[in-house]
Amino acid sequence: MRIVAVPAVTVVVQVGEAGLVAEAAGGTEHRGGMVSGLVPGVRQLSSARVDCVEVRMSPLTAYPLLGLAPRELSGTVAGLDEVWGRSGSALRERLADTPGWQGRFTLTTRFLADHATRTTPDPEVAACWQRIVGSGGRVRVGELLELTGWSQKRLWTRFTAQIGETPKRAAMVVRFRHAFDRLIAGEPAAAVATTCGYTDQSHLHRDIVTFAGTTPGALTPPT
Repeated sequence: MRIVAVPAVTVVVQVGEAGLVAEAAGGTEHRGGMVSGLVPGVRQLSSARVDCVEVRMSPLTAYPLLGLAPRELSGTVAGLDEVWGRSGSALRERLADTPGWQGRFTLTTRFLADHATRTTPDPEVAACWQRIVGSGGRVRVGELLELTGWSQKRLWTRFTAQIGETPKRAAMVVRFRHAFDRLIAGEPAAAVATTCGYTDQSHLHRDIVTFAGTTPGALTPPT
């Protein structure tokens, strides 16, 4: 399974004995589950068994739920043990013993709620993230500075710490995802580039390569 950037924090928990095999630039790692930020360093994910629970959450939600600063997930993935210690292993065991997917989803939801902290993102950071998502990634830095009343240095520092990427890169990921979804739906690259606010097809091509590890042409289904 190919892993691409997504404007969310992703948690994957293996159900059963077989571990997940994550293939990244730094080598192959075997894990029973993992947590990744907006731009994971993993390109391929596989397993002898594909049974797993996957949760995607806004980085605003992930900040208090994971007990882990999103900036620590930038360009990489963390194993469940790194995030939750022995509790992560216990979750895997309980999921394996729980029959039916609805029961597993309920168990995972309760686990996340039980491990939530009181840490919350800055209201200004939350407002910037919502503006980026609402605009489809087509927002200017000046708009975010005006929205927060902060200096650019403070905005970059606080946003990166709590979202995991700079405002500019986060906007790139949001825009990329809109383009990615349109391409795999069969829309022509030229139309996608225009609709999603890229300067030209070359600009679109660069982002697809950066965040998906492939080309726009490879994503478009054959006619």
